[in-house]
Amino acid sequence: MKNESGEASVEEENQKQPKEAGKFIKMKKFTFIMGIFLVIFLTAGITTIALTFGDEKVESLAPDKHAEFEKLYSTYDKIKDDYYEEVDEEKLVDGAINGMIKSLDDPYSAYMDKKEASSFHESISSSFEGIGAEIQEQDGQIMVVSPIKGSPAEKAGVKPNDIILSVDGKSVEGLSSSEAVLKIRGEKGTKVDLSISRAGESEPIKLTIKRDTIPIETVYAEMLDDGVAKIQVTSFSEHTVQELKTALEEMSKKDMKGLVLDLRGNPGGLLDQAIEMASLFIPNGKVVLQVEDRSGKKDVYKSENDGELKIPVVVLIDDGSASASEIVAAAVSESADIPLIGVKSFGKGTVQTAQDFEDGSNFKYTAAKWLTPEGNWIHKKGIKPDINVKLPDYASLPYISPDKELKASDSSSEVKAAEEMLKEAGHDPGKIDGFFDEATKNAVTAFQSEQKIKETGTIKDDTTVKLMQVIREKILKNDTQVKKAVEVLKKEINK
Repeated sequence: MKNESGEASVEEENQKQPKEAGKFIKMKKFTFIMGIFLVIFLTAGITTIALTFGDEKVESLAPDKHAEFEKLYSTYDKIKDDYYEEVDEEKLVDGAINGMIKSLDDPYSAYMDKKEASSFHESISSSFEGIGAEIQEQDGQIMVVSPIKGSPAEKAGVKPNDIILSVDGKSVEGLSSSEAVLKIRGEKGTKVDLSISRAGESEPIKLTIKRDTIPIETVYAEMLDDGVAKIQVTSFSEHTVQELKTALEEMSKKDMKGLVLDLRGNPGGLLDQAIEMASLFIPNGKVVLQVEDRSGKKDVYKSENDGELKIPVVVLIDDGSASASEIVAAAVSESADIPLIGVKSFGKGTVQTAQDFEDGSNFKYTAAKWLTPEGNWIHKKGIKPDINVKLPDYASLPYISPDKELKASDSSSEVKAAEEMLKEAGHDPGKIDGFFDEATKNAVTAFQSEQKIKETGTIKDDTTVKLMQVIREKILKNDTQVKKAVEVLKKEINK
């Protein structure tokens, strides 16, 4: 519209001006049009120059924020374009991320592809199928933090700090914990062969474990004598605190006068569950823990308890108590003066967080360290109990595979373990030296007769299973740590 009114006004001017004036006006229009063409030409020229030489100009004006990645991009492009075989681009990216995380040299930071991430989420939110053992990568090796209570791993005799050397005959050295988990897990009913190195054992221990469904049920309660309840917490998953509250209500209905909170063999789990659980035992407003980032900034978490338990409590810990269970143990010890009984804990004082990618993969990394209420960092040190009590030596006897036959003239670490078990079961095998002699055979036959098993004089199948079952029952019956806890509580109850 503006151009149309402008043209009209020019025409009106022409009608009023002499011819010379009309020529002048035409000249201005020509000059104007030529000026526009000149501007267009110059703009096009500048644009061409910019497109031709502009990369360096732009880079100098706005340097790449991640110029250090140039090496990575160059390597990726070179492999993708020139490697002698076709490559999986997704694997290249996964490998690059995995290498970055591994360079941190932190056993608690890991990249997980879709399968590994799915397995990770399962382990804290639902049941899964496997052997039931918490593991971590440490110095290139796969170490057991703790077997889960009642799991095939526990029943097979897997212990905290065991080093898994191989799975189904294949070495796991150098694998991440998530990669090892995928090899160890499998469908219920299938078997997995593990080779394990254990401190004090000269030879690797061979285990064949049948996988099963591992429910994420984390709290187990029972009433002992004289009004003392024992509640064992095996890990910290999404519903652990609610399970504990339910167990406490059930024990209260049974006239609970004192409580043994058993955190032995608890490898940890969710931080929020640990904070909430500790708060049940700590007066309102007292510190539960401190979380410190790399700049030294501390977030202090305090109990928001409406009223702590009004009964005496003791807490059991051992070398399988790690991470979240150590948070609870340290918190109740320093902020509620609750005694700790057992042996020194594992020693994990860092906090991890996980980030999911859109394709279902994720990575977890150490984001901070946690400190006890008094500011102590227990990482790689563990927590020393107030009262040090060990389990009997036979509680550490290794697992014997029921598939392997032990017979006269055999000599091995398994034979030695069997001799020690026979002795604890009340049948003298003679000298405990790892040699299956006549005295050992007589002890086996006597045990089989007592247990109403076919008297073969050899150890295999039912004999092996029954022998280990007898030892487990003896450990439960003679749990020195629980006995000490009950003793301490009774003194408090009777005050």
